[in-house]
Amino acid sequence: MVGRVAIGGGAPVVVQSMTNTDTVDAFGTALQVAELARAGSEIVRLTVNTREAAAAVPEIRERLSAMGLDVPLVGDFHFNGHKLLAEVPACAEALAKLRINPGNVGKGARRDEQFAQLIEIAARYRKPVRIGVNWGSLDPQLLARVMDDNHKRAEPLDATGIMREAMVASALESAARAEELGLPGEMIVLSCKVSGVQDLIAIYRDLAARSDYPLHLGLTEAGMGSKGIVASTAALAVLLQEGIGDTIRVSLTPEPGGQRTREVVVAQEILQTLGLRSFVPMVAACPGCGRTTSTVFQELAQDVQDYVRQRMPEWQLARVGVEEMTLAVMGCVVNGPGESKHASIGISLPGTGEEPVAPVYVDGERVTTLRGEGIAAEFKQIIEDYVARNYASRS
Repeated sequence: MVGRVAIGGGAPVVVQSMTNTDTVDAFGTALQVAELARAGSEIVRLTVNTREAAAAVPEIRERLSAMGLDVPLVGDFHFNGHKLLAEVPACAEALAKLRINPGNVGKGARRDEQFAQLIEIAARYRKPVRIGVNWGSLDPQLLARVMDDNHKRAEPLDATGIMREAMVASALESAARAEELGLPGEMIVLSCKVSGVQDLIAIYRDLAARSDYPLHLGLTEAGMGSKGIVASTAALAVLLQEGIGDTIRVSLTPEPGGQRTREVVVAQEILQTLGLRSFVPMVAACPGCGRTTSTVFQELAQDVQDYVRQRMPEWQLARVGVEEMTLAVMGCVVNGPGESKHASIGISLPGTGEEPVAPVYVDGERVTTLRGEGIAAEFKQIIEDYVARNYASRS
């Protein structure tokens, strides 16, 4: 459990995100956490890198509570987490989970001592810990040991194999040490993040085969725009389809002026497209071809998709099961009527040069035909009527 969110043990895969605000700015960070949570992030991670940042965490928690949001907060610690948590115990109390990178805890004997301090604090406050290995910050001593062991193998690993083995060894050995220090195994989550798709798949397959800890999936430094979305989807979909992974994050680089919430939407869409969870009604839309009328169906598809995501928070509070509804916005008569009949609600716009009518289908039956300038508004009203008629009230 992280806060009230169940992780592992057959629980649904959880969507996680991370703020990019300066945590010292408690007001701005609380606003971004709220934005991420309202978009569907079920756990939100914060950078805790200075004493001022640690001191701001309790205020962030209070501000969120005042907004009626109990989304769990995870503290992301590197280098000095043992000091920050000891100096600001209220930070440990306010967080739902700690994230520790074993490659950045310290060096040599100090590493063992500082790792122990972090685990002891987690155990004292009953906080789960994610032991998060990253290939950009592997413990050099562990890597040297793995390389030495590799020389003794009958069939030595190549450089990629050594890196993969070092990451898995770092995670498993750190988890074993945490248990020795008194942190229960059920309070440990593991992650091993790399930026290569094949590396991520291979590492997590190995990690899943060698442990029973819940696993957090994510392609680190996935990139920006379509590249980041495609790379993350390619990696996470393979692992999720194999039953590997308990929480996920899509680490997109926001485009200038872009929304941080985009990573949440993409994570949800990966899970929903795989049939693992439902978050918001899915909108099927054709890609367009020479038969479709300019941008009419494209604009309607975008309008409908934005509308259902905007309305979903209210629907979810008032109605049961709306996220299972399916919609279709099709551009011409070739596949339009057939696809529309398969959706809860579908509309088939006329193609280029065809009669300007748009039949609407509800649960497979043609119920009306829309014409003129008000098609979008009328179609959205049909959606609202369907929700009110088909999904039971929560009250």
